[in-house]
Amino acid sequence: MAEAAEQDLLLAAAFVSDAQYNRNIPFRTSPEAVRLYHLYNHWMMRTATYFFIFLNLSLALFEEPAVYPLPFLATSVLEVLCLLVFLGRLTHFAKVTLHNVFWKDAKNICIMGAILLSLTDLGIYGVLRLYGVRSIRWSRFMRPIFLINFAESRQIRRALRSIRNTLPEITYVFLLFMFSLLMFSLMALKLFGERNLQTAEGLPYFKNYLEIVFDLYVLVTTANSPDVMMPAFDFSSWYALFFIAFVIVNTYIFMSLFLAVVYNNYKKHLKNEIRKLAYMKRRKMIEAFNLLKEEEGEQFVVREARWKQLVKLVAPDTSNSHRELLLRISDDEQKGFVDKKSFVQLADLLNIQVVTLKIRRHPLARWAPALYGSAPSRLLRGLVRHRFDTLIIFAALTATILNATLQSTMRYNSQQILDIVFILRVLRLIRIVDSIQRFQVIMNTLINIVPTMLTFGGLTLVVYCVFAIIGMEAFHGKIQYFPANSNAPHALECGNPALKDSLFARGKYCKNNFNNFASSFIVLMELTVVNQWHVFANGFANVTGQPAKLYFIAFHIVMVIIIVNIFVSFILEAFFVEYSLEKSEVETAIEQKIQELGMGVQEDELQHEQLLDNMESAEHELEGDGGAKAQSKGLVFKIASKRYRTVDALLQRMFEAEIPLEDEGLSFEEILNLSPSSAIPRSPSSESAA
Repeated sequence: MAEAAEQDLLLAAAFVSDAQYNRNIPFRTSPEAVRLYHLYNHWMMRTATYFFIFLNLSLALFEEPAVYPLPFLATSVLEVLCLLVFLGRLTHFAKVTLHNVFWKDAKNICIMGAILLSLTDLGIYGVLRLYGVRSIRWSRFMRPIFLINFAESRQIRRALRSIRNTLPEITYVFLLFMFSLLMFSLMALKLFGERNLQTAEGLPYFKNYLEIVFDLYVLVTTANSPDVMMPAFDFSSWYALFFIAFVIVNTYIFMSLFLAVVYNNYKKHLKNEIRKLAYMKRRKMIEAFNLLKEEEGEQFVVREARWKQLVKLVAPDTSNSHRELLLRISDDEQKGFVDKKSFVQLADLLNIQVVTLKIRRHPLARWAPALYGSAPSRLLRGLVRHRFDTLIIFAALTATILNATLQSTMRYNSQQILDIVFILRVLRLIRIVDSIQRFQVIMNTLINIVPTMLTFGGLTLVVYCVFAIIGMEAFHGKIQYFPANSNAPHALECGNPALKDSLFARGKYCKNNFNNFASSFIVLMELTVVNQWHVFANGFANVTGQPAKLYFIAFHIVMVIIIVNIFVSFILEAFFVEYSLEKSEVETAIEQKIQELGMGVQEDELQHEQLLDNMESAEHELEGDGGAKAQSKGLVFKIASKRYRTVDALLQRMFEAEIPLEDEGLSFEEILNLSPSSAIPRSPSSESAA
């Protein structure tokens, strides 16, 4: 009996932990599988997985063409080690999840396929290398698959699903855009093709239809404006009307349509994803409650001792004082048990960062109260009370002392350290911005999007890795960089005579090449910025062939039109959510209760001795204010800054409010199959009540 109760507790802890971290892994519920599942989700296992994922990606820095060359044997051993770790992680996952679910999950098949293909490619490449035959490591562009498809990267997969779901609508707009581009290109050919005009480089102007299409596509991005217009504009001022009409239709209207379509579809599918998470969390909490419930009168409840054991398993680092505080919130009337309504909110409670503060008086307040309470003392304490100010002042003082010391001992006359001091002093102006309420909305939005910026950073890394590896295979060695005083042949043409008199060579862009992984990343970053990207495209097309421009167009479509627009969409949604919360000050009843206790829980005011009897040493200490009510001892609780709430959490809270408490929720399979157009189901009781 005791063993069964312990197994139920461990299983319930797995459900609560999944609800807390929004995991939706369908694991097996046998005792052995549950223990393996807890191990699978351990932070050390996740950290090790990410370490080997990024080690596998970083091997491109050491493989040919390498930034820091390592022997082929060394990189091969490291790659095999990474692949074995991935295989072990996948095997571990297969041990905890349902077999039919495992083999139907596409991401598991992708990982296994990537491992098999990588080992095959590595073996073939190694054998050919032994015989002196140069070949292509075609499996390297598949390495981002491991970053995408492991269970830990669910945020990146969500972003990719948003892209996939948005593509159909984008396709229709893109087809209309291409039709407009082709029509304007045809008109340009008829208008300017027979005028015998020349570009600034002395080349024929708008003679070739495909080149016209490319030049006008670049004009949509404004990268070649007004250069592309000048030959026609010099010939006749009326021709400017053609380019003005083109820019209005394609740059301002179609590009805005792209953003509108991306934002509309992203918002729709994001809300569907968040709604699934909300239902999944409710379902898991109910499953945990059903495992631990006992009958109390006419209702089922979870006993206090059982609840404490559960919280200690789910959040072992939580202090006793914090756990007692959570119990006070869940069992407000101190009945000795937690009802269903309070239990299902446990995941929310655990996600709220509560800081325990121990109030103590400053030693001077005890030893010299008159001096500590004097006006000069209050002024000094007011000056150093703000941590940001204290840090800046201390850093500036240290830099000033260091500068004076260096000048006196080493005849140091540089002003660099003093410049740093001045910069640090300027940073204090941030407090002015933070003190204005409307600016706080913007600051809160910027802080709240940081976690999602990491997601889009991972997505950008995936795109960069794929395009960098393709670029290295296609353009490696075609362009070389030479120092300014080099006497090498064709040094001024980046080592390739095909670039003679080109904008690429005249702009001294020779260092922007695909000769190694790091240089490729820099080029892709510059292409993301868009400015002068057509110079890069033309340069690499000159040294390879005109079809090379398709590579740069593809990168622009994927990175700038799709991914950047989705990122902009997220920022818009984040701002709208933050703005609405800022106006309405929406907070859950749980947070309000914690805030009330945080402001009021002190030793001399508590009516229940149990809370303080179980409290440990405080995690933080708070100095008492000399001007405030004197308190020799006590504890208070406070909510960490609301600025650190993620946008996903805020959206999820909105959808959870739409789920009736008496609704036990859908099954796991029904939740996963929810579509964006599905109505929010209600329980029969709620419908009849309505």
